[in-house]
Amino acid sequence: MNREKLIEQVKEIYAKLASDENQQHILQATNGIMPDVYYENILNMVIREINAGTFDSFKSGKEIVDAVTKDKDKWIPDWRQDLLS
Repeated sequence: MNREKLIEQVKEIYAKLASDENQQHILQATNGIMPDVYYENILNMVIREINAGTFDSFKSGKEIVDAVTKDKDKWIPDWRQDLLS
């Protein structure tokens, strides 16, 4: 799939996640990082990986978001470090 399309799709998905009201678990799981900041950081990391070709075999932004949610260490190796920078 076209990388630009994938980027647009993941942007929409992460924007929706960031706006969802039930995010208390995210705030607790991310050492106090606000949900909108958390999702913006993850989005930027995912976009970087899309541009690098990491997700070229994926058919949709949803597939990417699902894969990253299940295993950030696999798809975004430096995510812990990048999240706090």
